[in-house]
Amino acid sequence: MAGPEVDRLTGTATTGHEWDGIRELNTPLPKWWLYVFYATILFSVVYCFFRPAWPLPWGGYTTGFGSWSSRADLNERMAALEQERAVWMDQIRDTPLDQIVNNPDLLTVATVGGRAIFGDNCAPCHGTGGVGRPGGFPVLLDDDWIWGGTLGDIHTTVTHGIRNAADPDARLSQMPAYGADGILTREQIAAVTDHLFALRGAGPENPAGKEIWAENCAACHGDLGHGNPELGAPNLVDQIWLYGGSRAEIMAQITKPRHGVMPPWAGRLTDEQIKQVTLYVHQLGGGQ
Repeated sequence: MAGPEVDRLTGTATTGHEWDGIRELNTPLPKWWLYVFYATILFSVVYCFFRPAWPLPWGGYTTGFGSWSSRADLNERMAALEQERAVWMDQIRDTPLDQIVNNPDLLTVATVGGRAIFGDNCAPCHGTGGVGRPGGFPVLLDDDWIWGGTLGDIHTTVTHGIRNAADPDARLSQMPAYGADGILTREQIAAVTDHLFALRGAGPENPAGKEIWAENCAACHGDLGHGNPELGAPNLVDQIWLYGGSRAEIMAQITKPRHGVMPPWAGRLTDEQIKQVTLYVHQLGGGQ
């Protein structure tokens, strides 16, 4: 019986396979590569016995010797981390906010943790670092606060939220839809918008608008438009606008106002976490 054909150019035996005149050389894998391959097979068999591996037809999976799992390992690591943090978290929980501010070490721990909590929970709406987002998500870096910017004010807002049905203690304010509900005509809305621009020093006075303002707007926003944090009525004479400060945007808000909603974070975050995010937001630059 004839042996395998040898390739003339390389001197290597062929396998006998040929495609379009091209013969396949018989070049076995290196021994070291095969040994490594066999070792990985052996390792995988041993792994199946020691680690969770195979799904079971009746549900669940094989847990392996010792019932190790990555989730349990993570829980153990997290528990150890929480234990390390407990000394600081206990202090934050038991120390009033105004006293934390006067404790540099505790304040540093609280604000560093607050930044992480803010990034995980608040940044999707308020932006990274509190820069805000268009469409009614306030900037938290300035000193313009609808509901007040003291530590207590911010803590209340974070705890209970704004205009949500989930918390009976949520901040609540409701601006009437002066145009949509037929309280004011379009001409009257235009007149009161003129008066608002006059209060801002950006246009001439409109006597009719001034009268409409006194009858409808001053009770919440004040005679001069400076707002009232106790009522959640924003300052209307600065250059900070939640829904836009152009004439058309102001008239649209008077006609059919938009009202933002913020969820309550009590129950979602621990008391210590709410304190941490309160301190972080307060020190962003706009806290009062």
